[in-house]
Amino acid sequence: MVLILFPFHLFLIDLMILVGGILLFGVGFYVYKKKQLIEDTPTSKIRSLAMGLVELFGQVIPIPERLFKSPFTEKDCVYYQFTVEEYVSSGKSSHWETIKKGEKRILFYLKDDTGMVLVDPTGASIEATRDFDCESGHGRDPPESVVRFLTANNIAYEGFFGANKTMRYRENIIVPNQNLYIMGTADENPFANDPGANQGLPYTIIRKGAQEKMFFISDKKERDILREFNMKIVGAIVLGLLLFILGLLMMYFEGII
Repeated sequence: MVLILFPFHLFLIDLMILVGGILLFGVGFYVYKKKQLIEDTPTSKIRSLAMGLVELFGQVIPIPERLFKSPFTEKDCVYYQFTVEEYVSSGKSSHWETIKKGEKRILFYLKDDTGMVLVDPTGASIEATRDFDCESGHGRDPPESVVRFLTANNIAYEGFFGANKTMRYRENIIVPNQNLYIMGTADENPFANDPGANQGLPYTIIRKGAQEKMFFISDKKERDILREFNMKIVGAIVLGLLLFILGLLMMYFEGII
C-alpha cells in the first residue's frame, strides 16, 4: 500500500506545480488583454461621449449630500477601503490576522475641461493609493480617530493589564478633487430625475455595462497603470514558465512521464 500511495502523492505535487504554472500563464494573458484594451481605447472628452465603452481622465466632484467620512482619517470621501489586523503568535508561527475590513462607495461626478458626467462605481475594480498605514503596540497607542473607530465597532486594542496589542490599520480613499482614470460604459442614466445627481450630463452615466466586462477606476495616470500591468504580465509569464518546466522535470525524473 505504501509503495502505491507514495508515487501517487508525488504525482499530485507535480500536477499542482504544473497546473499552477498554467494558471499563472492564464493570469498573465488576462492582464495582457486588459492592458491591450486600455492602450487601444482613446481617452474621450466628456462633452463628446459616445455610448459604450469609454476611457476618461478627470477630477472627482462629489455630490455634497452623499459624501461620507473615512474610518481612520475621517476625511470626506466618495470611496474607502479599510482593514484592521492583529499580529498573532501561535507556537513557532506568527501572522497578521484580519479582525475587520470594509469598503464603501457612492455616486460622484468626473469633471474634465469640457464638462461633468455622473459615475456609479458599483461593480468597478478600484485601485486607490493607500492614504493611511499605522501600527499600534507596546508603547504605541492608536491615533484618537482610530480609537474612536475601534470603540464604535467593539474592537479591543488592549490586552492583559491594559497593554496594547500589536495591530495594524490601513485605509485607501478617493477624495473630492482627486484625479481619476476610469474605463467603463457610458450608458443611459437611471438617476436622470434625481435632483441631486443630474447636474452634469443629465442622461448619461458611467457604470458597469451589461455587455462590457471592463470597469476599472484608478487614481494613477494611464502610463503608470500600463507600467504596472507590464510588470504583472512579465512576472506571471516568467513564474508560470518556471513552474511549468519544474513540474515537467519533476515528473520526468520521477518516471511519471
